[in-house]
Amino acid sequence: MSGEQDVSPEEIDRLYEKLRVEAESGGYHLNPDVPMTRALLHGLLVNEKRYGYPSCPCRLASGNKEADLDIICPCDYRDPDLDDYHACYCSLYVSQRVVEGKLKIGSIPERRPPREKRLKMKTGKKGISLSSLPLPVWRCKVCGYLCARDGPPEICPICKAKKERFERFI
Repeated sequence: MSGEQDVSPEEIDRLYEKLRVEAESGGYHLNPDVPMTRALLHGLLVNEKRYGYPSCPCRLASGNKEADLDIICPCDYRDPDLDDYHACYCSLYVSQRVVEGKLKIGSIPERRPPREKRLKMKTGKKGISLSSLPLPVWRCKVCGYLCARDGPPEICPICKAKKERFERFI
């Protein structure tokens, strides 16, 4: 590999430690299969260098950040996948039962709607206006965290998703 795809073992080590701390502080767990987890982190770093954002290494990114917000790690589908399958789509994040060895990771179906449906969903949304609220309510699309303030927080205090992963809820 060369150019934009060069990723050093030290970069992977730093990202591994950062995500491990963030995951554990938020009640999540990284996959205990360290070589596989490191390979996924390598993919995240390659995608971040290639596109400017860490899109899921197991999905095809468009290179358009706005179009790919739902697959920036941690993706919008992580929590429902963990609830239903004990692992996210790429298996970077896993449940406590997987960490304890009580459950093996199986196949996780793709939740991301096809591109045409995502575009239709995005343009078809209607905002809810409740004039009695003094501030807008923002929702983290990754974990569902809600907050009432003038704008979304820079980083979600629950799952550590960045500001652009929030949507105006009310």
